[in-house]
Amino acid sequence: MNQEKNLTEIKEILIKRGNELLNEKKVDLVRFTDNIESDKLMNDFENTPHAYVLACVMDRQIKAERAWQIPYRISTLIGSFKFSDLQKLSLDKLKEYFNNNSLHRFNETMAENFYETIQLIHKKYDGDAVNIWKDNPKSATIVRRFLEFKGIGIKIATMATNILARDFKIPMQDHLCIDISPDVQVRRVFWRIGFIDKDSNNDELIYCARELYPGYPGIFDLSAWEIGRNWCRPKNPQCEKCYLNNNCQKNLE
Repeated sequence: MNQEKNLTEIKEILIKRGNELLNEKKVDLVRFTDNIESDKLMNDFENTPHAYVLACVMDRQIKAERAWQIPYRISTLIGSFKFSDLQKLSLDKLKEYFNNNSLHRFNETMAENFYETIQLIHKKYDGDAVNIWKDNPKSATIVRRFLEFKGIGIKIATMATNILARDFKIPMQDHLCIDISPDVQVRRVFWRIGFIDKDSNNDELIYCARELYPGYPGIFDLSAWEIGRNWCRPKNPQCEKCYLNNNCQKNLE
């Protein structure tokens, strides 16, 4: 099969699967960790939408499972996660919580980021984090707003926006500025199917996805991650179980 034609077919398969996942009915509980109480806190956009934002801020240089449980662990320490109660926490008290409980790899820095996130939500979003993404904004607007939070870079900002669109089904005017996340699973799949070279950097991955599907580059996130997580493992990949098996460049070679 002509390689260019083959890659086009792969692209269409991944886009179709990505759209299927995007258009699925919202699940009752979007899972981030193996702690159901922690996930309930981050899913409760009516009462604690700030938990989701704070978890995104914490997701830095530690395992995501650990980072995304930090808001819940803080809630158990103070006995509440009401925004009004979080506002009462001083920076020194947060540093005490982080250090005494080893909440993060960088406890001092992340305590400051946690504190600054609360202050920004209070000052700019009237104490309600839902105001970051409500009223059907452009995807660029949501990404930019996440970038305003101390400690959040473009990778986490686009990831956070993509989760809102894909998993929480938050309405947006477009998905133009939601990039693919340079996750290890996604990179491996993109390399093996022939979209990028093995040594390609994250920028090449991002621009490859933009080239393939400019209207929503992040559409590839979950479909590629799904393949990498379930079948396209670093060693002993289960190619025969993957729905790209007949098109994958790794097998064709």
